[in-house]
Amino acid sequence: MEIPPTSAERAPRWARVLARDPAADGDFVYAVKTTGIYCRPGSPSRLPRPENVEFFDTPEAAEAAGYRPSQRAAADQAAVAAQHAALVAGACRAIERADNPPTLDMLAAQSGLSPYHFHRVFRAVTGLTPKAYADAHRARKLRTQLGRAGSVTEAIYDAGFNANSRFYEASDQLLGMTASRYRAGGANTDIRFAVGECSLGSILVARSERGVCAILLGDDPDALARELQDQFPKANLIGGDAGFEQWIAQVVGLIEAPSLGLDLPLDVRGTAFQERVWQALREIPAGTTASYAEIAARIGAPKAVRAVAQACGANHLAVAIPCHRVVRSDGNLSGYRWGVERKRELLEREAQVEL
Repeated sequence: MEIPPTSAERAPRWARVLARDPAADGDFVYAVKTTGIYCRPGSPSRLPRPENVEFFDTPEAAEAAGYRPSQRAAADQAAVAAQHAALVAGACRAIERADNPPTLDMLAAQSGLSPYHFHRVFRAVTGLTPKAYADAHRARKLRTQLGRAGSVTEAIYDAGFNANSRFYEASDQLLGMTASRYRAGGANTDIRFAVGECSLGSILVARSERGVCAILLGDDPDALARELQDQFPKANLIGGDAGFEQWIAQVVGLIEAPSLGLDLPLDVRGTAFQERVWQALREIPAGTTASYAEIAARIGAPKAVRAVAQACGANHLAVAIPCHRVVRSDGNLSGYRWGVERKRELLEREAQVEL
């Protein structure tokens, strides 16, 4: 967004350019009307006349206005990206080592950035806010501690909650059930399910009190029920009544007519990385595909292609999280937990709908 010459923000921003303040890099860029280029505030480039300067919040905004990066700015952007990756990695390690989650101000101070700038950089690099990353780490730690600690209370404190009340406020989002039930393998948790038929074979839909927790496809209804039992070994599995059939109808409707969409509360349990992958999958339009490498790039982790494939394989919500739309880089179909032929059929139907 351009900052007009009369803006109260112009004077302090120009002062930071005059000072070549490196701490302002990432907060904004300045563009020069006479040359058509933009620079970061800390750049040692020759200073322009102030009346020829425009300010933008981001390089993208400057480029959208028709400016191009200077050679120095282009090189600086690569260096800044490397610096951001290093400081975010350091912040993640600090979060993981801390007994209690550090505050945003603490993390920003350690990184030498303002809280606002640090928050923006962290999210750009990881795809998550610092709080979301800390919550995901604490959730993983809690699951581990529940299997090791002598009591639930010990596990709660070992995972970084300094009060039982704070834990119980977040327990549903962290575990999907009470800590004692989670520790007991889902014991006494009611999960309702029903099996139906669609043109792709048998389909099972299961729902906990939080929402849909499984959508399974296969050839054998009994095998699908056993898979659900293996997924929740100590839960109370309850056959759905007539009212539950509407859930089956909605899912079958999505399979038979992909463009209709699906509006279901999804009980998605996974790591922060898996959640980023699954969100990226939901953003693939029906009738199109993306490669594992493209998904990795979209979530800001271009080297994590294998991890993306593993996250697709860990998806228990067939069609609702459309991992069938992910293909190999050469366009060929790869593995699909519900069978490659079903994957091919789903893609062919979606392509026909979009024609």
